[in-house]
Amino acid sequence: MNAPLRKSGVVLFVLFGMIFANLNWVQAYKANEYRTNVWNPRVTVDEYKRPRGVIEADSGTALAESRATDDTLKYLRVYPKKEIYAPVLGYKPVSNLATGMEASENDFLSGESDKLFANRISDMFTGENTGGGNVMLSLKSKAQEVAWKQMTDNERGATKGAAVAIDPKTGAIQALVSMPSYDPNQLVTHDKAAAAKAYKELNADKNQPLLNRALAQTLPPGSVFKVIVSAAALQNGYGVDTEIPAGSVYREGGATIRNAEDEVCPDGQVTLKEALTESCNTGYAKLGVKLGAEKVKKAAQDFGFEQEDLKVGDLESGDGLAVAASHTGDIANPDGSTDKAALAQSSLGQRDVRITPMQGALMAATVANGGDQMRPYLVQKLLGPDRRTIYSASPQKLRSPVDSGVAAKLKDMMVSVVENGTGKNAKIDGYTVGGKTGTAQNAEGADPHGWFVGFAFNDKGEPVSAVCVMLENVSGGHASAEAARIAGLIMKAAAGGGGN
Repeated sequence: MNAPLRKSGVVLFVLFGMIFANLNWVQAYKANEYRTNVWNPRVTVDEYKRPRGVIEADSGTALAESRATDDTLKYLRVYPKKEIYAPVLGYKPVSNLATGMEASENDFLSGESDKLFANRISDMFTGENTGGGNVMLSLKSKAQEVAWKQMTDNERGATKGAAVAIDPKTGAIQALVSMPSYDPNQLVTHDKAAAAKAYKELNADKNQPLLNRALAQTLPPGSVFKVIVSAAALQNGYGVDTEIPAGSVYREGGATIRNAEDEVCPDGQVTLKEALTESCNTGYAKLGVKLGAEKVKKAAQDFGFEQEDLKVGDLESGDGLAVAASHTGDIANPDGSTDKAALAQSSLGQRDVRITPMQGALMAATVANGGDQMRPYLVQKLLGPDRRTIYSASPQKLRSPVDSGVAAKLKDMMVSVVENGTGKNAKIDGYTVGGKTGTAQNAEGADPHGWFVGFAFNDKGEPVSAVCVMLENVSGGHASAEAARIAGLIMKAAAGGGGN
């Protein structure tokens, strides 16, 4: 054999070797990935041979379920309540990735979870396609639907906002609303072209209906942040009756701070309790500067600011919907020293302070629960296809931002806000309600955001709900008063007292 033939033979040998190696790589190492890839049409057909599990509210009301069809795909995912629960549920489209709770509980809902191994073994012998597991959420259907109705029919014409209600004792999320929302049914149709078109339109909408504003959006909270500054003061020697400097105007560096109205704390001194009740801007700006940036930032961090890894979903797995971190901002000059003008403004929840509505609800829940902040969650139970309970949530303490003594003083001050001050619209007959309003300036020329955070105690002295309501860019003033009104109705519904 001459040299050219030998070289050609070697090349062919190497090429065949590479083909053989690639076949073994595909069959031995990549086969499972290809077999389970969502873009493999056989995978999709196989997935839809059995019904996906139901997602339901605490009352057993189905929020997401699979219904039989005559299509190649044997089941269609259906969301009976449409927009109301969409920010929590997300959606499970054909041949694509799920979102929301559909994503975080996908293995259980699809029946692939190790928790349902016995069901899969049984199916091997019976030849049946048992449905996936069922997920019961902590959401109270009455509270959720009252929150949705009141938010979308609010009296100030706001079109964007969010509301969160939590059980202070357990961390169970009672309601979670984001508006505007969307109808997930249009995204799970078996007509892939129609689903893609619907998604493109929603994604391009300038009002961002796909954004979960309760968890993923941070905005300046305005005077709601005074709860944090109050906590810092109470932890550093102040009492509810300690007098602090106030007045009609306060200038610090380049910042000029005035009260919302001339009649708010015009005198030189005001007690800490009165300052919160009346929402005294000058008093809190001076108080924040007196305390110093580090103490204000530490109090905020103790309540959960700066936490990057919080998720609300399943306490057992730790998986769920991600919560954006809330921030105070640096409050510093370029040389690292405290920017006192920024600190004065930050003490009013302005400047670079940003929070999520979830953080606002956690602040109120912490005060109501005696200083202990419970880890928020959405999954109350996991139920097998036969409805047997496989998992039930066991509440977990997340942190203790303040001790019980400070929490009791904060509670007293926040109750005064509702009884005597800016939060009167949150009152509920038969309940003791406390809270804090906030009106937050944002972009130049834009209307302010209206906030309310608060809690309700029943006649036995037990905290039954803590809430945060945010209405975005409300024109005409008094946005926080409307947020307080809505918050009161949500808490009333969450406590079992009905609602409108």
